[in-house]
Amino acid sequence: MNFNKQLFLLLNLFSVLFLSGERVLQAEAGHRHHHHHHHGPTKLFVFGDSYADTGNIQKAVSSSWKDPYGITFPGKPAGRFSDGRVLTDYIAKYLKVKSPIPYRYRKLMPQHVKYGMNFAFGGTGVFNTSVPLPNMTNQIDFLQQLIKDKVYSALDLTNSVALVSVAGNDYSHFLQTNGSEGLSSFVASVINQTTMNLIRIRELGVKKVVVGALQPIGCLPQITASISFQRCNETPNALVFLHNTLLNQAVTTLNQQTKERSTFRILNLFDSFMSVLNHPSTHNIRDRLKPCCVGVSSNYSCGSVDNNVKKYRVCDDPKSAFFWDFVHPTQAGWHAVYNKLRTMNELQRILY
Repeated sequence: MNFNKQLFLLLNLFSVLFLSGERVLQAEAGHRHHHHHHHGPTKLFVFGDSYADTGNIQKAVSSSWKDPYGITFPGKPAGRFSDGRVLTDYIAKYLKVKSPIPYRYRKLMPQHVKYGMNFAFGGTGVFNTSVPLPNMTNQIDFLQQLIKDKVYSALDLTNSVALVSVAGNDYSHFLQTNGSEGLSSFVASVINQTTMNLIRIRELGVKKVVVGALQPIGCLPQITASISFQRCNETPNALVFLHNTLLNQAVTTLNQQTKERSTFRILNLFDSFMSVLNHPSTHNIRDRLKPCCVGVSSNYSCGSVDNNVKKYRVCDDPKSAFFWDFVHPTQAGWHAVYNKLRTMNELQRILY
């Protein structure tokens, strides 16, 4: 089977998983910290997909608002694509700020606006995807409007960090629509659009812009299910490698063109994911590729209910699994990735 055909088949597989709302970078509930005098950023603005979304995606369209999502934290479904906290929550924790509220709740919880805001929507990309939700350009428009409405001042923005999560929804949508024909030039357009987005966030006044590298898509349960979650598939990881190589080049160039030289940073999610998956026991993880929550058959997925009968199974101990569902890590998985990012010194560079 040639490379393109193989890539197409795999990515077809993986596109299904991303429809559920791809990466969740969300976290609304946050962690209270009593460091009133900490220097460094005081606000976190988040853009992206389900690896970062903490509640923007509407209940009607997403499994992330159904049981058993949120069983670990906050104890009930809250829109995060996990059993608990996601990347956004951990980055906020590192910055010692409360996890920023989802944009959708800004008027309901005005007292939280001072910690920043989460504009990420599960299932979205830098371009439009199969979910009719705000892509990253629209998400940045939301921040621009809030600045215009004087919700955030120039000083607020100077004391802020932006987290950008691009987790693969653009690719799953492209492969579903076009197959693998023209895939490598599409990777280049995703990177170009991401670069324009990063510049625009910076131009709005955000001091530090952190963008996640693409995770090892070939390790997602969506891809490894066909071989009983035994090992990662290297074919999709070739696409990931191309994306991350171009992203690194783009960010290096951006930094050379700015006075500060370190405005833009990449969060190395690829190496941190791989490190945890290659050494799971170091992080007290027993199931490295097998997801904790699965449908009872291939017709169902985590959260499926049929005539009031639940059609999913949850593992005994979500803390011992890396993946929660076919696409998203558990809270334990994200926590392990976060700890690895810390020991890799990836996070220090977020601070000024």
